[in-house]
Amino acid sequence: MHDRNDMSDMQGFFKKDKIKQTLDYQPKVKIRLSEVERLIRKHRIIVPPLSRQTLIKMCEEGIFETVGDGPTILGWLVYEDSFWKWAKSLDEE
Repeated sequence: MHDRNDMSDMQGFFKKDKIKQTLDYQPKVKIRLSEVERLIRKHRIIVPPLSRQTLIKMCEEGIFETVGDGPTILGWLVYEDSFWKWAKSLDEE
């Protein structure tokens, strides 16, 4: 039969394995349109900031890379890196 130390060692092993699995997956950061609006205002990317309808149209047209082809139950989710790519592209035109 296992003593307490053996069980403790096994629990530590499984915890380490779970942590390793967590570190192996790096999710792509997604932001809601309200955060897109906030970032545009904060960094003065476009003044005055774009309307919500314009941002939705940009999602629909594929200017921003989004989760799925339409709004999720959380609304439109924009991949953060695609937002910054778009913002940078404004300075390159």
